[in-house]
Amino acid sequence: MTRLDRPLRRELDVAGKTFTLTIDPTGLKLSEKGRRNGVTLSWVDLLNGDAALAAALQASTTGASHT
Repeated sequence: MTRLDRPLRRELDVAGKTFTLTIDPTGLKLSEKGRRNGVTLSWVDLLNGDAALAAALQASTTGASHT
């Protein structure tokens, strides 16, 4: 098995928009391509079941909408 010791970036298309997914040792981040801000989720939140709550809170504070 390969250790995740540095960021891994992948590009994906969601509903006609291009996003960058970054996975690193602290968690993951999904942001629209060319933008710095996005949704960040730590591994701890994901494992504790707080993933939906953390994503909703972050979206509400940044004004992002999920349509």
